Amino acid sequence: MTMKLFTYFRSQASFRVRIALNLKGLRREDTFLHLEHGDQYEAGYKKLNPQAVVPTLFDGDHKLFQSLAILEYLDETHPNPPLLPRDPVARAWVRGLALINVADSHPLIVPRVRNYLTGTLKVSEEQKLAWIQHWLTLGLEAMETLLAEHIESGTFCHGDTPTMADICLVTQVFPARMFKVKLEPYRRALRIYDSCMAIAAFADAAPPKQPDAEKAA
Repeated sequence: MTMKLFTYFRSQASFRVRIALNLKGLRREDTFLHLEHGDQYEAGYKKLNPQAVVPTLFDGDHKLFQSLAILEYLDETHPNPPLLPRDPVARAWVRGLALINVADSHPLIVPRVRNYLTGTLKVSEEQKLAWIQHWLTLGLEAMETLLAEHIESGTFCHGDTPTMADICLVTQVFPARMFKVKLEPYRRALRIYDSCMAIAAFADAAPPKQPDAEKAA
């Protein structure tokens, strides 16, 4: 059965889920939403997802939301290739690195936050960019330090194959490049990013390659 994904090409959370689906070799049908257009709420999407954010994934009658929960669901229902290591300590480390992006950095730079900064708090475009760069930089600094400490990191964050940590590192580096963060200090993170983006499952999930990116161009 083909899964149904509500997605938006610029959404880093959707990017994470697209990568995981590709790695698992799972087919999907995409419904494209534009998070910066309020008419999607009026069209009834908020009835499917009360936060009115993406992604939302339907697997048959099962509605799934929040990207990390979706990644864990996919790993439990389609265990090969695994997104989490078997060892409990390694699993905790991979989850921890992933959460730097999912729980700390990314939530502070999403469109609804950026719109609140400019629309309600009336910050300037320069101040908004500084805000975005600040939180992305802090996340990258933490990732770089943890990767340097972790004996199992090299081509990927942990071990010889991509894990959930790599998916979330990619969605930390990608917006950092987009928002012109100075990336030179983060050589380990950049090396892993390049290793991941050389894999078709990652590259094909990238925002510029999505059909709705062409429509927005």
